Amino acid sequence: MDRDLQEVMKKAEVLIEALPYIQKFNRRIIVVKYGGSAMTDEALQKSVIQDVTLLKLVGFKPIVVHGGGKAISSWIEKVGKEPQFVNGLRVTDDETMEIAEMVLGRVGKQLVTMTEALGVKAIGISGKDGGLLRVRKRTPEGADIGYVGEITNVTPDILFELLEDDYLPIVAPVGLDERFQTYNINADDAACAIAAAVGADKLAFLTDVAGVLKNPEDPDSFLSRLSVSEAEQLISSGMVGGGMLPKLAGCTEAVRNGVHRVHILDGRIPHCLLLEIFTNHGIGTMFYNDTDTEVSQDGK
Repeated sequence: MDRDLQEVMKKAEVLIEALPYIQKFNRRIIVVKYGGSAMTDEALQKSVIQDVTLLKLVGFKPIVVHGGGKAISSWIEKVGKEPQFVNGLRVTDDETMEIAEMVLGRVGKQLVTMTEALGVKAIGISGKDGGLLRVRKRTPEGADIGYVGEITNVTPDILFELLEDDYLPIVAPVGLDERFQTYNINADDAACAIAAAVGADKLAFLTDVAGVLKNPEDPDSFLSRLSVSEAEQLISSGMVGGGMLPKLAGCTEAVRNGVHRVHILDGRIPHCLLLEIFTNHGIGTMFYNDTDTEVSQDGK
């Protein structure tokens, strides 16, 4: 068999491996939280949008929830201010809120443009549109950090309508309180709340880490699967800290709220979404409910 034919056969094998997953998740909703290095590297940005577009074209119903933290900090510095954080949350005064909403809107429209260029209809919205995300003021440990919102309610009607009309929704994490004041929202929290509200089959976090390590100092302690109870034990053990701790808590909460599977993926790997969803072994950490009887038979 010549080399060209061998390459073609390898491609065919990849498609055959993907087929059962395409069949299984046809017409299912997948929420992708897009952030980290995958947003700032042009090649990775293109890779992520290609992945999401392919998911749409093979029958999934993807929803993208994007961050924009690095870009927001950059613009804050441009106006002569120093970005400030409390417990990982951005201190957001009036001017910072205005900058954040402007930057998030710009990021969303860039993603829409890239998606449309690949032949898929996309619409950029924020949590303010259609009353999607309602919030109250968030005060971590009693601290006043300004216009940072904690989600109190999700009204997903606008998302269902866009999906029904064959659009790919791209959501910026901004919401309104009961007085219609604008608030900045942690993008991970927004993705979790939206995934639960729409009954997503999958929620995928694109991060700057390979997944969950049982021991952060040992790369070989990588965990490819975690049940909710195992994740909670890992949290209570005190071995996990930093930015992974809230992600673990968010993943377990999303599963408990009805999301079938949650995945933490290394967004620095090109086409990480396709590798996780369409291959037998995947590349990230998958969270599942303890009562899920399928997990032993099918890792997806």
